[in-house]
Amino acid sequence: MDITTIFSKLYEMTAFSNIAAEPTFLIMYALGLLFLYLGIAKHYEPLLLIPIAMGILLANFPGGEMGVFGAADWTDPTTGIIYHNAITLADGTIWRNPATGLPYDIYECGLPQIAHELGLMNMIYYWLIKTGFIPPVIFMGVGAMTDFGPMLRNLKLAIFGAAAQVGIFGVILCAVGSGAFTPQEAGALGIIGGADGPTAIYTTIKLAPHLLGPIAIAAYSYMALVPVIIPLVVKLCTTKAEREINMKEQDKLYPNTLQIKNMRVAKIVFPIFVTILVAIIVPSAVSLIGMLMFGNLIKEIGSDTSRIADTASNALMNIATIFLGLSVGATMTVQSFLNWQTIGIVAGGFIAFAVSIAGGIYLVKLFNLFSKKKINPLVGACGLSAVPMASRVANELAMKENPKNNILNYCMSANISGVIGSAVAAGILIAFLG
Repeated sequence: MDITTIFSKLYEMTAFSNIAAEPTFLIMYALGLLFLYLGIAKHYEPLLLIPIAMGILLANFPGGEMGVFGAADWTDPTTGIIYHNAITLADGTIWRNPATGLPYDIYECGLPQIAHELGLMNMIYYWLIKTGFIPPVIFMGVGAMTDFGPMLRNLKLAIFGAAAQVGIFGVILCAVGSGAFTPQEAGALGIIGGADGPTAIYTTIKLAPHLLGPIAIAAYSYMALVPVIIPLVVKLCTTKAEREINMKEQDKLYPNTLQIKNMRVAKIVFPIFVTILVAIIVPSAVSLIGMLMFGNLIKEIGSDTSRIADTASNALMNIATIFLGLSVGATMTVQSFLNWQTIGIVAGGFIAFAVSIAGGIYLVKLFNLFSKKKINPLVGACGLSAVPMASRVANELAMKENPKNNILNYCMSANISGVIGSAVAAGILIAFLG
């Protein structure tokens, strides 16, 4: 073997030859590095963006076998036979059973076989993500870290968390009307407007699993950009006088008539009541709402359940976040991401996000027309599920107008109800479109 052949073999062994043949890999590397920059340097959702970014990089190095392959129905062009949940490999071929020559049904394969043939990320994805296991676990952890006290003290403000879901349904109608998306794909796209990554992932798994990568990326990207998007929408939709409305002064002028005497009991009863109510009205949302409320219940009970509450909000939550971020990032291969549909998802997701913020703001404006007690529209801008970032951003905007105008607790009321609202919206979509 001469020296030229040796160098040729070494070149083929590396990923350089593949990257040279398909330069679009460079776009994915740039995207992964951008997310790393946002997570590390800008501190935008680092616990999520950094694992997602690493997943994107790992998935797009040719030969690394770390990309996730989507399972979908496949029709044999020769026989016309439909094979369910078939895997299309990176080279465009179908993953087949060597013994029979027929396409595998991914759900008939064991985890060791998936790990051996398709790689580690596919095993994690089909075991933890595609089954819908991780999102409810994350909701349990979120519940164990959430204090529903601000919402219970200002229940009237919770309605603005529901109003913010207008972006979800508005974008769904537009997406279906455009003809570019099926109703199921439109439902997965619209849920981005709820600003809740786990909810977006869970809904997409149920309705349009082939879009999981771009929808998850869009959802988490816009969540990370809450400090940019909320001020932009607020500036367009509110006046300086509206942003200066002092909620504490309004409370002094018009005190709340409803007072909760025993807040601890209320906090314990609330998650039980919400779980039962949602289970009866929207059963398809129970997997998210039920786990959210369970996590909150074990937190509020106190010392008797503090150990499992600590596990849910720390160790288990962290493990779930790691696997979620890496595997979602690994779905972002060149083949699945660089297409016009993905561009439509990114654009539609932004519109859904912005309309959700505007929806909450304009409901506050409508409320103020008929009420003596005025509400700062920034509270309505917090009807998203991005807790507590949306509340912090809105409070900073209020204090920028008046340093004494601290509205954080009021914003949290709408913000927390937005978590519940987006999960219920997801349940409705799954029930109607699934």
